[in-house]
Amino acid sequence: MNEAASPLETADVVVVGGGPAGATAAERLARAGHSVVLLDRAGRIKPCGGAIPPRLVRDFEIPPELLVARISAAQMVAPSDKRVPMPIDGGGYVGMVDRANFDEWLRERAEKAGARRRTGVFAEILRDEAGRAIVAYRSGGASGPVLQIAARLVIGADGARSAVGRQEVPGAEKVPCVFAYHEIVRSPAPADGADYDPRRCDVYYQGGISPDFYGWIFPHGETASIGTGSAEKGYGLRPAVARLREAAGLGGAETIRREGAPIPMKPLKRWDNRRDVILCGDAAGVVAPASGEGIYYAMVSAEMVADAAERFLKTGEARALSTARKAFMREHGRVFWILGIMQRFWYRSDKQRERFVSICRDKDVQRLTWESYMNKKLTRRDPAAHVRIFFKDLAHLFRLVSP
Repeated sequence: MNEAASPLETADVVVVGGGPAGATAAERLARAGHSVVLLDRAGRIKPCGGAIPPRLVRDFEIPPELLVARISAAQMVAPSDKRVPMPIDGGGYVGMVDRANFDEWLRERAEKAGARRRTGVFAEILRDEAGRAIVAYRSGGASGPVLQIAARLVIGADGARSAVGRQEVPGAEKVPCVFAYHEIVRSPAPADGADYDPRRCDVYYQGGISPDFYGWIFPHGETASIGTGSAEKGYGLRPAVARLREAAGLGGAETIRREGAPIPMKPLKRWDNRRDVILCGDAAGVVAPASGEGIYYAMVSAEMVADAAERFLKTGEARALSTARKAFMREHGRVFWILGIMQRFWYRSDKQRERFVSICRDKDVQRLTWESYMNKKLTRRDPAAHVRIFFKDLAHLFRLVSP
């Protein structure tokens, strides 16, 4: 950068990106007594269905008023248009949040914990004569003045295809992504005749909606998110969402905003530069394959990165940074591996999608799926149910049953 910079600000940690991962990391480190700067772009809302499990609400102390809806069921829609209801038994729910309000609340919580908020666009990481990281950013937008912050550690929480990661972490530019697009619409009134339930998430497994992912209709109280995604370059996401809206009777619903962004589908092999930069959230690739769920995993990864950062700040040993990824993969790697296999196998054709939705009729599948989602662990209870599911899956794999 050629422009003269303003006087240098300093901090123990600069967190680049103020989504759930960045805000959580900033809050944890500030609460631990470190000087933290949270740098975020103005007005950015990530396209997201906004689903969060009860475990996130509980573990991260999310106030009930941030939940714009409580979902009590899902509906899986097959290529043949067959619909499979998946109710959540026992009074469980999936919480829905509006990312604009949810993310800002997390940033405000970080600020209350002591983090200093700065608004601007990350430009690059420079080095002073001592090799210290200097975060350069443009205040107020891409054409604003250049400001700088010196830090002992930089946390890149700036999303998929992270600019921090591309500069500092080998392999960060190669993360496979699904490009997601959604439209926030005004929720229909009951008399409108739309196939819409404000307490139900609809998931469309149809090649006409996505050739390799799925489409969704997620209620957000007064609004709803209607979207889809694909890793196939050139696939028309806007026309696909238009088809989805028409199929659900929501073609005439008022559109409030449109958003699109890449979503990573595989955790990076390295999260840090083995010196003074570490990634978390989407920047580290921690979005669950098959489901695209990212908020919970972003915040959990941020906790683990904050723990690693504390060890690094205390000891000065760069090897402490690698403990974050190891901790995350130890806790969640098996789930990601299984979901990745599931996406590659079941999403590859409409024949496979038809069978996948058929499997979802099974009560054992429904119960164990919801238990695993709610608790964010592969449930080990009821081994007989796992055995039954295994043999049912084999029957579908070898075409011994009709979808």
